[in-house]
Amino acid sequence: MDEDQRKHLELIQAVITRMAGNSFLIRGWSVTLVSALFALAAKDAERAFVVVSYFPCVMFWCLDAYYLSQERKFRSLYEAARKAPSTDFGMNTKVAEQPRDTWSSAFLSTTMLIFHGAIIAVISLVMWKLAR
Repeated sequence: MDEDQRKHLELIQAVITRMAGNSFLIRGWSVTLVSALFALAAKDAERAFVVVSYFPCVMFWCLDAYYLSQERKFRSLYEAARKAPSTDFGMNTKVAEQPRDTWSSAFLSTTMLIFHGAIIAVISLVMWKLAR
């Protein structure tokens, strides 16, 4: 592996790391915001705060899926650049895109369904408890 190829792979890896970091931050914000809305709902016994918590949860899920799909695209680009005989320093992910790199595939991935699905399940449980 020559120095140009190594530098190109480092550039791609930096983008992958940034996307993973963004996803981590989004998950933290999702939990924090939903928890804050639950605290407001408990303080005022107001069901509307719990209903409102569905919106940021779904929005954060969509944004998290976007970053995961981008991360997957750059992982595919990394593999293609690793195997390439020469380096062009291109960062266009279209050249190496895989079928699993789509937003919808990321949205319905196991990790997304478990994490964001659990938050929606908790919101629904709280709604059910408040309705009683």
